[in-house]
Amino acid sequence: MPDFDVPGSGVPGSGVPGKTIGPRMFTDTRPATAPRPLRPSTAVRRPLVAARHALVAVRRALARHRVFTVVLVLAAALRVITMLGYRPAQLYWYDSFTYLDMAVRLRPSATFHPIGYPLLLRALWPFHSVAVIAAVQHLLGLATGAVIYALLRRRSLPGWGASLATVPALFDASFLRLEHGVLSDMQFIFLIVTGVAALMWSPRLSPRAAAVAGLLFAAAALTRTIALPLLVLVLLVLAVRRAGWRPLAALALAGTLPLAAYAGWYRAHHGAFALSGADGVALWARTMTFADCSVIDPPAEEARLCPNGTVVDAASEYVWAPGASLNRLPGDRFSHNALARSFALRAIAAQPLDYLREVAKDTSLAFPWTPVPHPKRVNAAFGFALGDWALPTQPLIDQVRREYDPGIRGLYSVRPYADFLVAYQYPAYLRGPMLAAILLTGAAGAVFRWRSVMLPWAVAAGLLVGPVAVLDFDHRYVLPVIPVACLAAALAVREGAEVLRPVPRRVRR
Repeated sequence: MPDFDVPGSGVPGSGVPGKTIGPRMFTDTRPATAPRPLRPSTAVRRPLVAARHALVAVRRALARHRVFTVVLVLAAALRVITMLGYRPAQLYWYDSFTYLDMAVRLRPSATFHPIGYPLLLRALWPFHSVAVIAAVQHLLGLATGAVIYALLRRRSLPGWGASLATVPALFDASFLRLEHGVLSDMQFIFLIVTGVAALMWSPRLSPRAAAVAGLLFAAAALTRTIALPLLVLVLLVLAVRRAGWRPLAALALAGTLPLAAYAGWYRAHHGAFALSGADGVALWARTMTFADCSVIDPPAEEARLCPNGTVVDAASEYVWAPGASLNRLPGDRFSHNALARSFALRAIAAQPLDYLREVAKDTSLAFPWTPVPHPKRVNAAFGFALGDWALPTQPLIDQVRREYDPGIRGLYSVRPYADFLVAYQYPAYLRGPMLAAILLTGAAGAVFRWRSVMLPWAVAAGLLVGPVAVLDFDHRYVLPVIPVACLAAALAVREGAEVLRPVPRRVRR
């Protein structure tokens, strides 16, 4: 018998509809729908979804920037080793303790140090630890490398090329030592690099970006006053590039208003509208290497500052030499700052070629293969060593110990971490000819592709020559040059590669 269906048939007496397939009949008893699992509430699901998306974004970022991720992890490991190998932090007499004392007192100083770095120390005061200061500065070092990398990737450099440009700042042992000391340099470097990045982030400079850069350069000038002429230099470069009057005005206002406010605060304490009370003293010391009063013919008041036969081996040493003419005047050396400035400007105007010769000679000390001690009493490089270095007996040190960090003591090395750094520092040092090559590469880019390379290269050149022109050469003052010079060189190489790239031929049809 063939199979067939009988609609409406079912199990007799059951009242349940059924189907007959062939000679057999079975009941179509479908089970009730299974209950759906309860979904988490929207308030619970949203954080989970956000966390999953964030994890995916992190994975993609690591895959895209894997070369720099490796570089950054290795650089961070070096800084951890530095923290473990030298404890608690490097403290310098008298700079470190002057900064720490200013952080507690929070008032402008009439000496070399403006208020910018003490403000950072003040923010870290609740920790009562100079080791925390060193840790924060190591993070600033890593952040400086990250800013350079981000800017270069935005300028279309490949990941490996942008990462290579960060290597000197992240791996040079001199930067490890600088970050580990209670000094203003690392904050200054970070502010300058970030300010340059803000100006170069977009092809067309906006007033908002210019204002941000102006604030960063103002903060840098309040950290180290050498950033003030840098701000003028940046304005000139942008004017040549025709960046527009609105960005220039925003940069000028944002850069000068904080400085004017600080100068007003300084005047309330010291009676002069200035950023420091040492600019004249520094410039006077610069002139002591060439000043000839028979040529200068200063007035009687300034003639007391003429060279008196005292000879030291570096211009900056005249500031502290007890026999120098400035230090033989009654009162504190900084109380004669205005008189020293007047003498120095008169000397430079009377002997401009001698002044330029001395500046060029001292600037050239940045380029020998073997670092030259200047002055001879300092260690030019390779400062990691094994030992225990006690602090001098000074009332200011005891005061800072009571008020800022009760655990302040001299630096001491810890093995085996210190052993590693002592060996590491010799190969991990940017030699003078290497720095010269980086600067020359940037200079070539500034000449031939000046719109994109001129700004960072001009800042690097200003950072190199500026400190020498107003005081003296110091190997420590060369370190801020390196990150910006590497940035300029990397952009120059990229622009050169674009020029040399062959143009594809058109296919004729």
